[in-house]
Amino acid sequence: MSTPTEAADLADQAAPLDSLLVDAALGPLRRFLPNGSTVRWAAALARQPRTTARCLSGLGAEAGRIVAGTSELAPARRDRRFADNAWTDNPLLRRLVQIYLASGRTVDQLIADADLDPRDQRRVAFLLENVVEAMAPSNVPLVNPASAKAAIDTAGLSLASGGKQLVKDLASSPRIPEMVDTSGFVLGENVAATTGSVVFRSDVLELIQYQPQTEQVYEVPVMIVPPTINKFYAIDLAPDRSLVEFTVQHDRQTFVISWRNPDARHADWGFDTYVRAILDALDVVEEITGSDRTVLSGICSGGILASIVAAYLAGIGRQDRLAAVCLAVTVIDNAGAGTVSALTDPRLAAMAKARSAKKGYLDGRALAEVFAWLRPSDLIWNYWVNNYLLGKRPPAFDILFWNSDTTRMTAALHGDFVDLAIDNQLTRAGALTVLGVPIDLGAVTVDSYVVAGIADHITPWENCYRTTQLFGGTSRFVLSTSGHIAALVNPPGNPKATFHTNDDHGADAQTWLKNAETHQGTWWTDANDWLSTRSGQLKPAPSDLGSTRFQPLADAPGTYVFDK
Repeated sequence: MSTPTEAADLADQAAPLDSLLVDAALGPLRRFLPNGSTVRWAAALARQPRTTARCLSGLGAEAGRIVAGTSELAPARRDRRFADNAWTDNPLLRRLVQIYLASGRTVDQLIADADLDPRDQRRVAFLLENVVEAMAPSNVPLVNPASAKAAIDTAGLSLASGGKQLVKDLASSPRIPEMVDTSGFVLGENVAATTGSVVFRSDVLELIQYQPQTEQVYEVPVMIVPPTINKFYAIDLAPDRSLVEFTVQHDRQTFVISWRNPDARHADWGFDTYVRAILDALDVVEEITGSDRTVLSGICSGGILASIVAAYLAGIGRQDRLAAVCLAVTVIDNAGAGTVSALTDPRLAAMAKARSAKKGYLDGRALAEVFAWLRPSDLIWNYWVNNYLLGKRPPAFDILFWNSDTTRMTAALHGDFVDLAIDNQLTRAGALTVLGVPIDLGAVTVDSYVVAGIADHITPWENCYRTTQLFGGTSRFVLSTSGHIAALVNPPGNPKATFHTNDDHGADAQTWLKNAETHQGTWWTDANDWLSTRSGQLKPAPSDLGSTRFQPLADAPGTYVFDK
């Protein structure tokens, strides 16, 4: 059974990321098919037969030691696949694990010996590592000692139950093992439960105003733009684990956008539509609060949209409407983003856009499937064993519940994000035009607060750091010792939580980290202190939500969040 920390780690590895939108449209299966990189790998090995033969003979020698019982190969202590004592106590199972480990080590060596360029090496490594993961003896029914014991104890019912669940999971997208028991979660009751009201609704979004929980609030409100895949409530999980709750308990007038779950009818909604919708929401925030300035915040892909909005306002001479910009786990500069960029190219990007254009949208469940195959050990085979071999239900955690609550993305927005990432448009002034205005992040001169997670597999922190080099104003970069989702669900009280700061934001991220100061606690408190100096004066908190023109339409979390 996973712990809450492990659940957060799994969500970090399966959270949505715009730079994976190509694979989400084309499907992850293509990554498992031989390609040009595979051919170049095989050719490289053929050109150095002695090196290849030496590597294979090493495997043969190790196999001999394994058969003789003299091999010292053993799984890593943190490898939970082979934690059962039977893997080491049973001579046959021990040898089976050792053969598996020796084979995997040989595969790694053959990839390294080929001396491929970084792109080909990542492609080949991804393919072969997935194959090696799939061949683990722990994945085989009855061979896995826990599976055999469960089958005996239940008279075979565990395998029957697991087989039934396998058929169910394969019948509909995403065709991956179920990661969370969703039965115990109810939106508005034990998740997304902070008190508030929908004060504005358009075809594209609902705007939620949250009830202040203090007698006074700062004059300048905060409006948060969430990601465009998955629902907004990653920032409003259970009580005491909610960033929204934290903000309203610290004198903030807080507004959050909840996106509509689009379908084929909305295929032509692109950057222009979403930026216009954010601007409409900003108008409402200003009217309700009476403030002529707002802190504009964004998360992941919502952070990209918020950045575009800030640059748009700068481009039309209305940057005065912003008090600051806050971005969390947001990649704007996509250069060198790791495995994902190695597996995508312009030809595939064009195919992906054509595929979503034909359907009218990109289904978030397809993206969830892609993410799962990026981390097969944790996100596929871990649940394969639990759900199918042991016949158990997956754990029930709020983060994984949110992670499974995917949404669609319109074809036009999908295409815009793919082009943005492939061409790295936001790093060049005027490379992107939105609502007729050339976008230049350098023209955004208000202060910015940028936070990333050092263990983030989705939005690498080094890429997030480069945002400090793009905006024209003064930036504060904060690096949390957590991952993608754990950076958002990071309430005070965790004794292991730390974050890094350094006021010298030079061009090199590693140099910044080397000279950074480490602080105990959560970056939430640091952000709160930073915002307090940019939020005007305190005033009495409003007793009612909305305004004369914008009356409450529904209780939080609204209606769009329930759309499937």
